[in-house]
Amino acid sequence: MLQETRVDRPSSDALDVALPHRARIVIADDHLLTRAGLRAVLGEDPEFELVGEAINGAQAVELSRALRPDMVLMDVRMPDMDGLQATRILKEASPTTTVLILTMFEDAEMLLESVKAGAAGYVLKNATEAELRAAMSDALAGNFPVDRHMVRDVLRRVASETPAPPPPAPPDLLSGREREVLELVARGCTNREIAEQLVITSSTVKVHVEHILTKLGVSDRTQAAVQAFERGYVTADRGR
Repeated sequence: MLQETRVDRPSSDALDVALPHRARIVIADDHLLTRAGLRAVLGEDPEFELVGEAINGAQAVELSRALRPDMVLMDVRMPDMDGLQATRILKEASPTTTVLILTMFEDAEMLLESVKAGAAGYVLKNATEAELRAAMSDALAGNFPVDRHMVRDVLRRVASETPAPPPPAPPDLLSGREREVLELVARGCTNREIAEQLVITSSTVKVHVEHILTKLGVSDRTQAAVQAFERGYVTADRGR
């Protein structure tokens, strides 16, 4: 039987004074030292609350079903069930849980498989604490924390390798502005960058992205970007 490591929640007094919502995080990694390092990083950040730790993919799925965290920091190479398989199962059971792949491998093929599995981002374990925190915040905000050029290449490959792509979307499914926003999302732009390019506010961009996700029937902007290529809203040439 796998042993579950749990982290005590803050006291009721602490919760009363903690006004902002703290993102609830589960760590999934089979290396004790890695988990200890992540535990230390998260313990120093008021934006995050560590609620559980898993030592393999199967336990990550179990903990996610039980705890409904906002995010899972998922290693790839783990015993019993690897991180990619766990991500697929987890996203089917809980589409709103964000999965951020945290790995040692700077591998485009692995990034591709991570995107196809439903991961919201891909971060290397040699990232600094500041980079990791920024990536977590970006992923929770709906951005895709990974190198932008890799994003475009991977999304184009996902679209081209899909065996049964959905039919082209009706021309009136998305408004003209939503198409513009979706194209920039597919290029890997953040909400702030989209706002600057379209001369609108970031909050307006956020509303457009939410409408796009609903209309395309997807749970995050990474999958929306894949749909953008699959449905022809963005072509490989325009996505460069």
